[in-house]
Amino acid sequence: MELSPGRRLRPVPAGARERFPDPVRFQCPGTSYKTAWDAVDAMNNAAEKPLVRRAAGGVGGGGTMLTDEGKETIRLYRVLEGEHQKFIGRLEGRLGDVGRLYSLLRRVAMRVSARNVFLGKVKEVRKGAVNTEVTLGMKEGETLCAVVTNESARVLDLKPGMEAYAFFKASAVILGRDLHDAKVSARNVLCGTVRRVVHGPVSAEVAVDLPGGSVLTAIVTEGSAKRLLLDKGEHVCALVKASSVILGLDA
Repeated sequence: MELSPGRRLRPVPAGARERFPDPVRFQCPGTSYKTAWDAVDAMNNAAEKPLVRRAAGGVGGGGTMLTDEGKETIRLYRVLEGEHQKFIGRLEGRLGDVGRLYSLLRRVAMRVSARNVFLGKVKEVRKGAVNTEVTLGMKEGETLCAVVTNESARVLDLKPGMEAYAFFKASAVILGRDLHDAKVSARNVLCGTVRRVVHGPVSAEVAVDLPGGSVLTAIVTEGSAKRLLLDKGEHVCALVKASSVILGLDA
């Protein structure tokens, strides 16, 4: 895959995967390896099935491999990209320069600063006097609970079976060890394996692989990261309060 300066991932040229064990590293000139992987993680989180799997080093040296779902997504992307170019050509023939309209549409499109964006399906909606509790089903049977106002639930018209996105900031995540049987007030307890830890003088960024293929990102203090002995491959659990989760729908 290729990460362009606009942070859009594009397919690598044919045969590149065979020549390079890690296509993400190969196709990202001028872009940091971490930025590329953040984008890959975001794609995996938004997809119903993982598009990319990262293999650990071994006899073959490990690397980044496309899943069957990822290959099919690239095939569809190439078809869509070709048809889109034809469409733009026809449109410019009728309207002239569509750049201004395209710029407006891009500004309208939403981008969020929250590091954690997960796609799920609404499993349950429980309305209270003021707030509504919404449970989303994610990959591999994982669930994520959010509490939103009744007015927000009404505007979103949330119903079981609908696809929805859950957003929460990396700083809203609390990490811990051996929390499977712990009694905590946080509704969401998501456990997985530490993928990477980026240490800093004050804070540390921790990426956690969840069982369904999604990646959760947490920001904790550097002291906490050292105290918890957070290293690659270690098991860890993430706590997220339901009130910290924001829900969204496709336009």
